[in-house]
Amino acid sequence: MNKYNVNVAVGLVHWPVLDKAGSTVCTNITNFDIHDISRACCTYGVSKYYLINKLNEQQMFASRVLDHWKTGYGLKYNPMRATALNQVEVVGTLPQAIADFDPQAQVIATAARDLDDLEKINFTDLRSQVQNNSTKSIFIVFGTGFGLHKDALDSCTHLLEPIKGASKDDYRHLSVRSAVSICLDRIFGV
Repeated sequence: MNKYNVNVAVGLVHWPVLDKAGSTVCTNITNFDIHDISRACCTYGVSKYYLINKLNEQQMFASRVLDHWKTGYGLKYNPMRATALNQVEVVGTLPQAIADFDPQAQVIATAARDLDDLEKINFTDLRSQVQNNSTKSIFIVFGTGFGLHKDALDSCTHLLEPIKGASKDDYRHLSVRSAVSICLDRIFGV
C-alpha cells in the first residue's frame, strides 16, 4: 500500500504479446526487467509486481533470480535488493495475476501505439483518482515485445494515454523499464 492508500499492482506481460510483424509471441523475461521494475515499484509503493509468462522455463529462470537475491548469497550481498524483490510474483497468465491481486481492481493497459478498444484514461485523471481516494485498487499492465495482444487487452478496463516525448517523428518505443518508471512517477510521484 502506498501513501495514498491505494492498492497497486504492476503486471509485465510476456505472453500474449506482439512481435514486429504483428504475430502473437512469448518474449523472454530479462534480469534487468526483474530488478529495475521491482525497484521502481518499491519506490512508488506498488504492492505487487507480476511477471507474466506462460513458459515453465521462463518461470523457473525468474524464480532462480528471485531466490538468489531473496535467500541466497545475494541477500547477504545486497539486502535492499531483497526488499524490492519481495513483491515480485511469477504467474502464467494475466487473468491469474488479476485474480491473485484483486478481481475488483481497475485494470489499466498501457500501449505506445494508439488503440481504440478500451475506454481511455489520461495521467491527470488517474492521478486525481488516486489522490482523491476515488479508487482503491489499480492494476497497471505493461507489454513486452511490440505491445499487448488483444487477448491481454480484453482483460483490461481502461487504456492509459501513451507516453509522448518531443521527438519530431513521434518516436515512442521506450524500454519497458523506462515506461514503467515514467508512468509510476506521473501517477504516484510527489
